[in-house]
Amino acid sequence: MKGMTFLDKIKQKFWRWIYSFFPSLQKWLLKTHLIWHEKGRQKYHIGWLAHGRTLEELKKHLHQKWGFGNHFVAWTDDGQVLSWRKLLDFQDQYHLRVFSDGEIRGHYELTPEAHPIAHFEEKGETHCQKEFVKFLGDFVTDKKPKNMHLTMDPNAWNPDSEITIDQVKN
Repeated sequence: MKGMTFLDKIKQKFWRWIYSFFPSLQKWLLKTHLIWHEKGRQKYHIGWLAHGRTLEELKKHLHQKWGFGNHFVAWTDDGQVLSWRKLLDFQDQYHLRVFSDGEIRGHYELTPEAHPIAHFEEKGETHCQKEFVKFLGDFVTDKKPKNMHLTMDPNAWNPDSEITIDQVKN
């Protein structure tokens, strides 16, 4: 884990304040077209939710075994039902998305808190297929499921599931 610089600690305090109203701000920025967000899904296909597995089971597995949690500061892609991240430190994270048809996508990236502009421009994103397959275990398959229709995570905006930079050790 990388140590935090003085500037990182200032950014961390700033984001603690922003977290309280960020979802509303994000919706307003998109609605007023002050920020443009591409439609569709981000790249970095990992696989599909395995037959017989549920979104709830996947969340429990990712949270308990790997420390993933709600990434409420992320943009929402079309058809997305889950957006979770695993913080490595203040600078870096793994970001995983699950979609209504069971597709799982994920990538390694800079955190939006430490690098808001570079994060927005998707600088430093990498696929990391091997790491995600390890995190997902037998929850992921390369076979597309038939007739899968997952619904939005009911706890998507639940503060108890959020993984914020407050959990990063100084």
